[in-house]
Amino acid sequence: MIYSMTGFGRGTATAPTKKITVEIKSLNSKQLDLSMRVPGYFRELEVEVRNSLLKQLERGKVDLSVMVENTAPEAPASVNTEVLCAYKSQIEQTAEQLGISVPQDWFAILMRMPESMKTQLQTLDEADIKAFRDACDEAARKLTEFREMEGKKLYNFFVEKTDNIAALLEKVEPFEKERITKIRERLETQLSRLNTIEYDKGRLEQELIFYIEKLDVTEEKLRLRSHINYFRETMGGKDEKPACGQGKKLGFIAQEMGREINTLGSKSNDAEMQKIVVMMKDELEQIKEQVLNVL
Repeated sequence: MIYSMTGFGRGTATAPTKKITVEIKSLNSKQLDLSMRVPGYFRELEVEVRNSLLKQLERGKVDLSVMVENTAPEAPASVNTEVLCAYKSQIEQTAEQLGISVPQDWFAILMRMPESMKTQLQTLDEADIKAFRDACDEAARKLTEFREMEGKKLYNFFVEKTDNIAALLEKVEPFEKERITKIRERLETQLSRLNTIEYDKGRLEQELIFYIEKLDVTEEKLRLRSHINYFRETMGGKDEKPACGQGKKLGFIAQEMGREINTLGSKSNDAEMQKIVVMMKDELEQIKEQVLNVL
């Protein structure tokens, strides 16, 4: 079985004073590229969460965001009278020194000054920490489930495309036999026009055999079939647990399939065979595009 790197998961957990929601989105990437957006008072848990996700997600461009809803009654805020008195005194002294009038709307000016209000700082307790961990674990689990679901779609896609390439490969054989006869007839016809030149027919036969052997595609066909089978084996069965690094391995196999198809095309020397090769290349390109999404 294969997993996709693309996915989404959301986890929610509650503490006595907070409701915590964690969302994780994942796209394809060569390595684990993790970006986290968490409130400042959760930063102390960031390394722990990062290490946990590294083990669970393995690869992908991952974005994690945390939203916290305060469910407790709002902490009372009070006017910081001492600070406001200090600001007023300094403003009056400055006005006197500069010879300008003091403000008329003291309240509006003073309330805009820094630290004019006393607020209670957000802190974490054990219940908050547990809720945060639970929400992260649930989001990661749902992301993995999403990846598994997308992986099944990719599995079916790859089976279809490799079947198409195998079927196209079978269509090569009739044209392969015909082209040898056509090549021989074409060369003999051209030589028959050279009435003034004598040549050794035995040597010509040897050269024809050598030339035709160079156009033989038997080995390319065998290797391409072998690569197709290896690609399917690497995907594993639908119910098998995915192996680490499957995506990279499938990518390497697809490259090898491409080399054999290209060699087949360069040796084809036949318009119909070349059409089949183009169709095989089209199927393989679709495989290569989607292999980038495999975990």
